[in-house]
Amino acid sequence: MSNFTESVVEEAALEWLEAKGWTILHGPEIAAGMPSAERDDPDFRDVVLERRLRQSLQRLNWALSSDSIESALRKLTIVDASSLLERNRKAWKMLVDGVGVEITRPDGSLGGYPVRVVDYDKPENNDWVAVNQFTVREGQHVRRPDILLFLNGLPIAGIELKNATDEKATIWTAYDQFQTYKHQIPSLYVHNTLLCISDGMEARVG
Repeated sequence: MSNFTESVVEEAALEWLEAKGWTILHGPEIAAGMPSAERDDPDFRDVVLERRLRQSLQRLNWALSSDSIESALRKLTIVDASSLLERNRKAWKMLVDGVGVEITRPDGSLGGYPVRVVDYDKPENNDWVAVNQFTVREGQHVRRPDILLFLNGLPIAGIELKNATDEKATIWTAYDQFQTYKHQIPSLYVHNTLLCISDGMEARVG
């Protein structure tokens, strides 16, 4: 039991996710400037894997023009509202109902069209990625959540892990850590739909 550390719990979680079909990436390896870069901002302010999001939108909406795809991408990455809760609600609605964009119909008229963000009928058509140690900078704060889950490039879930043998590091300290993250790096939680805390023995989701 003495070797049951937080890193062991993290590795176990990543192995389980990989067995379920998730692609596993490591935060330091996908930072801007790295050979396997998935991010563009060297200051770690980007929280969306934009290339994966664009490719997913193109794949799920193959008949739409590149302008329509780019319009949907902008709406997904820049979600504006007065509070994090309202931004989260707007992002959730786009995840569920699609992103409304204006298109030119075959008869030349303009009309609204919902760009699909997620394929709910065939989950295998989506891009599922788990990233550990993903650094985020917002304002004066720099944080590195344990594991983030990305669906089609959007950070939809977070997993925070603690060491079960450390009496001071319970799952509830992980819960408190999420509250800190939401205040200090709120941009990471605009698209969030699920939070999970665990010490490898107990777990809570919400």
